[in-house]
Amino acid sequence: MEREDSRARLTQAGLNLIQQALSIYDRDLRLAVCNRRFREMFDLPEEFASPGARFEDTIRYLVQRGEYGRVEDVEAAVRMRVEQARAFRPHYMERTRPNGRTISVEGSPLQQGGWVTVYTDITEIKAQEALLRARSAELSEQVLAHAERLAQANRELAAMNAALEEAKRELTEMEARTRLVTEMMPAHIAHVGRDLRYTYSNRRLSAVMPGSRSDIIGLSVAEALGRPTFERIRPGLMRALAGQANVFEITHDESGRRIRIALTPDRDVQGAVQGVYILSMDVTEEAQARAALTQTAKRELAAKLTSGLAHDFANLLTIILGLQGRLLRVRDLPPEASDLAQATLSAARRGGALLDRIAAISGPREIRPAPTDLPALLEELRIMAEPSLPEGVGLDILCFVPPGALMLDPGSLQDALLNLVLNARDAVGPGGGRITITARAMGETWLEITVADTGPGFSPEALERGLDPFFTTKGGGGSGLGLSMVYDHARLMGGTVRLANRPEGGALVTLRLPLRRAPAEAMRPLLVLLVEDDDDIRATIREMLRAQGHSVVEAATHAEAEDLAALPGLDLVLSDINLAGRGSGIDLARRLKQRGHAARVVLMTALPPGDPLRAQAGEITVLTKPFDAAALAAAISQEMAA
Repeated sequence: MEREDSRARLTQAGLNLIQQALSIYDRDLRLAVCNRRFREMFDLPEEFASPGARFEDTIRYLVQRGEYGRVEDVEAAVRMRVEQARAFRPHYMERTRPNGRTISVEGSPLQQGGWVTVYTDITEIKAQEALLRARSAELSEQVLAHAERLAQANRELAAMNAALEEAKRELTEMEARTRLVTEMMPAHIAHVGRDLRYTYSNRRLSAVMPGSRSDIIGLSVAEALGRPTFERIRPGLMRALAGQANVFEITHDESGRRIRIALTPDRDVQGAVQGVYILSMDVTEEAQARAALTQTAKRELAAKLTSGLAHDFANLLTIILGLQGRLLRVRDLPPEASDLAQATLSAARRGGALLDRIAAISGPREIRPAPTDLPALLEELRIMAEPSLPEGVGLDILCFVPPGALMLDPGSLQDALLNLVLNARDAVGPGGGRITITARAMGETWLEITVADTGPGFSPEALERGLDPFFTTKGGGGSGLGLSMVYDHARLMGGTVRLANRPEGGALVTLRLPLRRAPAEAMRPLLVLLVEDDDDIRATIREMLRAQGHSVVEAATHAEAEDLAALPGLDLVLSDINLAGRGSGIDLARRLKQRGHAARVVLMTALPPGDPLRAQAGEITVLTKPFDAAALAAAISQEMAA
């Protein structure tokens, strides 16, 4: 502030040294600046020579004092001069004041509004002109008149030139500010003529389209952007030159960016198109967001279309798993029938994995660890995989895991290994070879399962990107999701996947999963209230529970379940979430909790993990359909141990 006050005092002191009077009024006709000579020349009181003084008040004072001669209507004279002042036109005039002195008045408008006026006392100059006129009879009256007019014209021209110079300075500053602003914008702004050559650019082309030049003025659009990009925007340019504004998007091949281009015709006063204004913006993130939103909408639609089908399919698979489990418990079952029952169970588990993928459309995938006999799982895998292998391609399975059940997600693991076997089959090709699956325990920490083949092995690119979604070396014959699915399974289980090539040739995929052994102790028999409105499913789950030594009481509705919950010694309530009639399994669990019932609750459902109704279960254990006896036992054991 001190620096600004010092500068203002310095400016005022300099103005006071000028022998001419000077005043500057702003756009509101209030005095902004004047010098001491202005007050002295017109003998003004202090109030009219101070910043903020109104031009109208000053003129009224001068008119009333007789500065402009005899005036009949003072207010009319004041209004006229105020209206002239508001016009802000350059002017030059000379007038004789009541005291006999002659002054010249030069006024110029300012770009910001208002005007500056310089008053010069030219009494002596006029006296000299009169003396010269009187004493120079040789000079004709016409020459003197012309000289006087010429001098006045020169003074008017000087005032006009000063105004033009000020306007030029303002225009230059405005152009510099405009260029600075446009060069800071995250967009390319340009203009091309009818010959499609750039006449203006804010030098941001390379920022929007990497690899392009920034100094493009004088170049054609094809030279600046390259022929492929130019051919994409040529139709839009032609429409703009025809007078039609248009906006469109292109993909810039060199950078992969999505660019939005707006083309606006440049018309002259008569409306003829003289060129095109171009605005180019990088909208890659916006396009990705739009694509993600569209994909989300598709996923939501797919979830709505498939949820009902998935629910019914899960119930059917639950029945199949239960029936096949009962079949395997039949004594003296022929080996061939036992193998077929095992294969059917494996296929049903794969159906459950398929339902998990459908559920992933609307929610996260759910891992369902259950006590798993790994050697038996690998043998089931052999039964499913061998029919798909061509003649000459053998499958070896080696298992070096100590006896005992492990906590694994059998359906998901079997699906992952089957994917690896099929990939290895494609790599080996019809020429013959071998695929080897090896499972071994790495101490007491990890379970390592490898799938090796005798094919050509992974390419360098596949070793680097093989686990990325949609990466495939099969061209149009592959989805690129197989290895990605294997990686997702291992990651969700807390493990890893590694791709490598064997020294002797061929590919090697290694899954390393946490080694978790299933609890060895047997669960005591429980009294279970089974609540399921589907008779077939209820019968299947009842047989599973009885095979595990539990006693079962059955109910089909929420109301029946509430009545039966009063039975003494009830240990567990196993209820479907969706029940016929009023009330759901979640309502039943809440009602029992309110009553302080001692029984534990496990819910079961075919709804996907992301379903809003299922989410209402909160902390209650939820068993996803389809499930087999092992998964059911694991869920009950987990709930009773909690």
